[in-house]
Parts: sequence; structure tokens; C-alpha cells
Amino acid sequence: MSRPQTIQIFLPDGSPRSVKIAEITNRVVKAILVPRNKLDYIANREELRNVGIYFLFGESAEKAKPVVYVGEAEDSLDRLRQHNRTKEFWNHAVVMVSKINAFTKSHVKFLEHTAIQEAKDSNRYTTENLTAPTRPFVTESMEADLYDSFETIKILLSTLGYPVYDKINKEQVADKELMYLKGRGIEAEGDLIDDGFVVFKGSYAKKETTPSCHDHLINLREKLIRDEVLIEDSGNFRFDQDYVFNSPSTAGGVVLGRSTNGWTKWKDRAGKTLDELKRS
Repeated sequence: MSRPQTIQIFLPDGSPRSVKIAEITNRVVKAILVPRNKLDYIANREELRNVGIYFLFGESAEKAKPVVYVGEAEDSLDRLRQHNRTKEFWNHAVVMVSKINAFTKSHVKFLEHTAIQEAKDSNRYTTENLTAPTRPFVTESMEADLYDSFETIKILLSTLGYPVYDKINKEQVADKELMYLKGRGIEAEGDLIDDGFVVFKGSYAKKETTPSCHDHLINLREKLIRDEVLIEDSGNFRFDQDYVFNSPSTAGGVVLGRSTNGWTKWKDRAGKTLDELKRS
């Protein structure tokens, strides 16, 4: 269950778009968000010269979802510098370290293993890791502590704008809150969530687009097809997994194959539009 929490975010250079250091004050894990162009700046500080688990975030022109790579390092700054030379896709890194320098190599290897497995399970991001590392041995008591640390990691990542582990579950949505969009031969189900509009697995989308359909919708549909989010079924496309769009209109446009106002097209079972329910 979610509960109220206080998270402290420190801006060491004063810029809200630069380095951020976030922590839940009564937990031992802290997160350092580093834009790629701030590696030289963060090198003058001590936070990343530590054992840690890190996440690289970016976009891919070929992928429908944002991209994440998960790793661990004994010297996190040195590892980010290596990735700065060798990996193209990322724009931001988030490094998780212990505030009391308690993490060992075994600890971060266990967290890395857990982080990759759960990222693939939640399926919110495309995971760049081709294989998951071997699960290292830790004692039963340490495993419990590390899972507790991982819960903190998930909260801090989401707070910093990266909901890698925020699972979407249609079963948790009350039936009266489900939104529907219907077209000739197709029907889709969705919901307005904290970071966009989700179209649920099993929804259908039109196979063809209209001549006036915007290029960005056509390109997005092509990515969804390539990533097998959309698969052919019964002469149309079916969503083979949940997918979060940045807006109800983008979701509606992909479903209908044309530009549309999602705020008026998505309706509940009683026929009330999303606009009436959420903006009136």
C-alpha cells in the first residue's frame, strides 16, 4: 500500500534541471541524478566515488518505449565515464548509493540482478541489458535488507521522473473508472494515470490510417508494431501489452488511425467523456 512520505531533493548547483540528490530522510539509500553533460561537474563532488547501482535513461528512434540500462560499479563515477565513451542512447544517469557507505560489491550485484528482473517484469521501459547477471549469494537477513533498499530505490526513481517499476494493472482499476473508445470493428479500454493515458492489453486499434493522419502518429504506430506492442489480429491490431501514451489524444489517435481529441472520444460506460469526468 502507498503511504505518505517525505523526500528531500538537494540541488547542489542551484539549477532544477541539473544534478539532483534525493533521499528519504530515514532511509540509507540516496539517489544522484546526473545529466550527461554534468559529468565533469559531479566529478568534483564525492557522491559518485562509491559502490552503487546505476540506471542510464534515454530514448531510441527505433523503440516505442523509453530505454533504461542497469548496472553496478565499485566506482560509479568511473563507470559513468566509461559509458559516456561507449553508449550513445542515454541522456541522464541515476546512481543509487548508501548514505552510510554500507553497500559492498555483493550488495549492488544483488540489487542489479533484482532491478533488471523487475524492470523486465514491469515492462514500462525497454531494458538495454541483454542478459540478467547471475544472482549472487547473500544471507537471508541481508536479502531482506536489500529488498527494503530496493523499495526505496523504486520510490526515488519514480520521484525523479523515471517510473520504471510502477506496474500497470487493469485489475486495480474500478470498472466505473475504465474509459472506452469505439470505432468501426474495434474497441479499446484505457485509464488516465499519473504519467499519461494507458491503453490496456487486449484493446484493438484500426489497422489502416487515414490520409490526413499526422506523421508522428504513423511513426509511433510503426514503433509499436516493431516492438510487438501492436500485433495483427482479425484484420486490425491488438494491444499485446499495456502501453502508456503521453496523452489521451495520442492514445486515441493510435487506436483510430487518425488525429482525434481524446478528451472527448474516450468515454465511460455511462457515456460521459473524459473531459466531463476530469476537467469540467
